[in-house]
Amino acid sequence: MNIFSYSPFGYEGSLVTVEVDLRRGIPAVDIVGLADGAVKESRERMRSAIRNSGFEFPLERVLISLSPADLKKEGAGFDLPLALAVLDAQKRADSTEDFPDSSVLVMGELELSGQLRAVRGVHGAAATAMAAGINMCIVSSANADEAREVPGMKVFAADNLRNAFEALYREELFVRGSTSDETSQLPEGAVNIGGVYFPKIEREKDFIDIIGQGRLVRALQIAAAGGHNLLAYGPPGCGKTLALQRFSSILPLLTLQEAQSVTRIHSLAGLLAPHMSLMRVSPFRMPHQSASLEGMCGGGINCRPGEISLAHNGTLFLDEAAEFRSSTLQMLRVPLESGSITLSRAGRTTVYPARFQLLMAANPCPCGNYGVPGRLCLCSARSVEMYWKKFSGPLLDRVDIRIPVVSQEEGESVSSEELRKKIAVAVLVQRTRQGKKNVHLSPQEILDFCPLDAASSAFLEGESNRRDFSQRAVSGCLKLARTIADLEGEKDIKLEHLKEAVSFRQDSGPLTVLEM
Repeated sequence: MNIFSYSPFGYEGSLVTVEVDLRRGIPAVDIVGLADGAVKESRERMRSAIRNSGFEFPLERVLISLSPADLKKEGAGFDLPLALAVLDAQKRADSTEDFPDSSVLVMGELELSGQLRAVRGVHGAAATAMAAGINMCIVSSANADEAREVPGMKVFAADNLRNAFEALYREELFVRGSTSDETSQLPEGAVNIGGVYFPKIEREKDFIDIIGQGRLVRALQIAAAGGHNLLAYGPPGCGKTLALQRFSSILPLLTLQEAQSVTRIHSLAGLLAPHMSLMRVSPFRMPHQSASLEGMCGGGINCRPGEISLAHNGTLFLDEAAEFRSSTLQMLRVPLESGSITLSRAGRTTVYPARFQLLMAANPCPCGNYGVPGRLCLCSARSVEMYWKKFSGPLLDRVDIRIPVVSQEEGESVSSEELRKKIAVAVLVQRTRQGKKNVHLSPQEILDFCPLDAASSAFLEGESNRRDFSQRAVSGCLKLARTIADLEGEKDIKLEHLKEAVSFRQDSGPLTVLEM
């Protein structure tokens, strides 16, 4: 039996071959292969777990080799593979029968009693094993559901060391669990609207609580339908944060392909709940303004994912965005464009997916009263300018929707359920037409899917010259107009769609954002 484990590093990680040699000598356990402190401590946990599970620990000198030898091995997930490798070597030494020469991935932390605990990174480990041709794995019951979601993987869910050892030679006990059906693993209460699935609406996150603010709600509906980035700015207490926090209630559930990568990232971060399989609900991350650059990008010894990767295929909401460090805001530019982030640590490099939708809320100035009728702004022109300089031109150029918000005490409300109906139409059209959201259209796809008539072309050219739009800004207007047309069920972009798109697109200077 060939036993493999997994050493997580970044998004990929590496498979580790576990080999055991029993030889004459003073009884001891030696581990070679760049094992860290947690792996070396496995010797004592493994010894106690084996004895407390009713097995005899070998009375010989035990040499455990973890290869490749130049790769550092970290984490408590090596407990179970080391124990099974020792028991397997002992059984082979005491028997003359033939044993199956198959390969199995093993991950799990052992208690002294022999019971198993969950470990992080199981979904990524199973995916890496499948890519290497290993289609069986033994993990704890708490990790089994996420492992089964890797297509083709056969999983044995073990509660303790004895269960795991009994399954080691019986392939019929392994269960294949993944399915390609888009309706599989839907969360409880999922709603089907025209073939597009949405999560159950939580009462405290329903747009019905937003009084008035029709233009802001409309902007959020467009952003949800097409995946466009959005900046809402206005005085304190005007409702911008309240509305943006409800954004997740109008987002459709993730497709199976999207859910696979999201589940893998959250498993690597140790954020996947026990017994959870696929994360079908779109992530919504809301980091604090004090978040460090490493906390946003990711990093650390094992290159764990940061906030932008945890928001992959979901939403990154920066409340009081101007209070974030300037370096943190500028760091967002590259992943917003590329959909990924490259991290380098200790001579190794990993690439995390980071295709997120950016929502930002900000006050108009440090005191919050700039340009608000009836309120006195206490900020100097210099302080207001420095406040908005954090939003550099290149960053704002990647934000298609910029909307001022004012306080409204009266007006109509619309529920999240009503907003979803048009969003479902737009999402289904985009999936059928190009297989992705409009915000991700390439330059060639913009030409193919966003044609304009003569009047619309003339209007866009005039606005582009008047406002000195960049090429990215022009593309953003076209993609935004395409989304608006999809929301209205129109096949072609009309002039009114383009005018609405341009109205959401403000110039990218520090003060003109406020003045227009």
